[in-house]
Amino acid sequence: MLSFFLALLLVGPPTRPAHPYADATRRRIATAQDERRTAVLLPFLQDKNPTYRAAAAEALASVQDKKATPALLPLLRDANPAVRRAAAYALGQAGDSTAVPALSQRLAQPEASAPARRAAYEALGRCITRRTVSQIWEVKPAGPDSAAAPGRAWALYRATLRGLATPEVVRQTTTLLAQPGHGLAPARAGASAALARVRGQDSTLAQVALPVLLKAVENDPDYFVRENCASALGRVARPAAYAALIKAAGSDVDHRPRIAALRALPMRFSIPSAAIITSSLARPSAQETLVAAEWLLKLPADSSQLNGDFLLVASGVRHWRTRAIILQAGLHHARAARRPTIADTIRARYQHTANQYEKAALLTALSEDPAQFDFLAQEAALTAGPLVVPGTALAALVSLRGSKNFPAARQADFTAALRRALAGGDVAQLATAAEALANPALVPIPQPEDQAALHQAQRKLTLPREIEAWLGLQQALDKLTKAPKPAPAPVGPASQHPIDWALVQTIPVGQRVQLATTKGVIILELKVVEAPGSVASFVSLIKQHFYDGLYFHRVVPDFVAQGGDPRGDGSGSTPYNLRSEFAQLNYGAGAVGLASAGKDTESCQFFFTHQPTPHLDGRYTIFAQVVQGLAVVQQLEIGDKMLRVELLPPAR
Repeated sequence: MLSFFLALLLVGPPTRPAHPYADATRRRIATAQDERRTAVLLPFLQDKNPTYRAAAAEALASVQDKKATPALLPLLRDANPAVRRAAAYALGQAGDSTAVPALSQRLAQPEASAPARRAAYEALGRCITRRTVSQIWEVKPAGPDSAAAPGRAWALYRATLRGLATPEVVRQTTTLLAQPGHGLAPARAGASAALARVRGQDSTLAQVALPVLLKAVENDPDYFVRENCASALGRVARPAAYAALIKAAGSDVDHRPRIAALRALPMRFSIPSAAIITSSLARPSAQETLVAAEWLLKLPADSSQLNGDFLLVASGVRHWRTRAIILQAGLHHARAARRPTIADTIRARYQHTANQYEKAALLTALSEDPAQFDFLAQEAALTAGPLVVPGTALAALVSLRGSKNFPAARQADFTAALRRALAGGDVAQLATAAEALANPALVPIPQPEDQAALHQAQRKLTLPREIEAWLGLQQALDKLTKAPKPAPAPVGPASQHPIDWALVQTIPVGQRVQLATTKGVIILELKVVEAPGSVASFVSLIKQHFYDGLYFHRVVPDFVAQGGDPRGDGSGSTPYNLRSEFAQLNYGAGAVGLASAGKDTESCQFFFTHQPTPHLDGRYTIFAQVVQGLAVVQQLEIGDKMLRVELLPPAR
């Protein structure tokens, strides 16, 4: 025994494996990806080392250059399954229809790797056209069909996202949803997601899918399947579908299908609807109460049966955001004689609250009352205090102008408010004002000086920090000048913020980050291998205490919670942009992605997903995953704060 311990002392602790990016070749490949240099990446596809072939193929998934298709196609037959998978993923990201024959041929051959098969199917769904969509189910896979079912389901999902749904797509998807058994759970997940996204096939859904949807929304063990089925049932105008939605909204054991069912409820007032909305407003989950309140707001204005006292309902709600929406619904549905009382209640609460985000929500509520024009214009002109307040006030003015009750006599005042916002230069207001000026329904006769003001405001912006405002101004200019095609975006090149490889190599694979929030602690695991540039930026900002004290400014129930904006209103950024890094990762529950205004415009804002959101796959960089505290993520509300964000010591 003594000799054993002596040996340990001599040998020392086990050494940590070398960092993947200690390899100079891996760095060259990732740098070429970051710089969008297809020509540099192509030779690596022929490298004798399969690690480099796979890395180069995956790099091309971020570059998304169709010129790489001929070089990627042979890799579908590579001896290494990781290479086959990466090649398929890259082809799907490029969306090149010329890859369809090779993908179909690959799927008809034996494939020992389930991930490679899934990647090939999804690539097919991303590349097919309306003419070739039948390839998804006509390809006869070698081996058991059950192994291909999940891939086929997710291929159909990718096709429906691209608007390629046909009656036969609905039938094929329904067949996959109806297949029972634990082993086919991934197929049911993909099929349900596809049916939730189908558009223009409501009659086929009712005729073909209704019985299967009704069964799955009640009995499937996966909450993701149940909530997708609820969403699909919302487009089936049948009493059985309505009854199933009422039941799911009231009795599903998971809040996510309940929320999906609430959202899918038809916009008509009835006793069952009123009962389920009332019970949902009383639930402890802010997400559920918010969706229930939004349902009330969206009801048609002529809902004569809607005669509840909104002030009384709002007074009993503890979540401020839900309360604001109920008050907004009260203004929306109130008769003219009742509006002053509700508006006074909203304004009194506005003056009383110190919560900047509640103030913003109450300003949005006031957009339902034309009599509040002057107050909203006054708040939009504020130059001191939280930035979210004047930005929201201007957006509320624009919403008010879009109302059929807007007084025509105030048109000149409305246009003047937009011009003041342009002259003021606040980035949040710039985009709002520009979009409104370019909308003939809001400003029927724009003046020549408006174009000059847009150009002047655009020239004052600092790029790439204020790229989002720049894009908003440019889109307005393109509309006003009737440009034949949109002006190209001035996306910052890699040279303005190259990947810090020295920093990357200090970040261990599996590095964890702790976010202490006002709702509790969340632990993330960083994806340094898949997103080195994004992770390096995030770690650098953490070391500067950049995130400490920032807010979560955007929360969409059953979708995302977003924060990390230094302005606190969603318009803030860093002085640099990052390039998108699309790896073979999926947006499951608790994925952490970088917000952006389009490809290669990422910066400091990030979001957590509440549930799987596969429509974001390959569109937003995933740079981390929640490994502890997903329940905290579900509880986050607008205005919750990041108290401290710090790197955790590496696990021993």
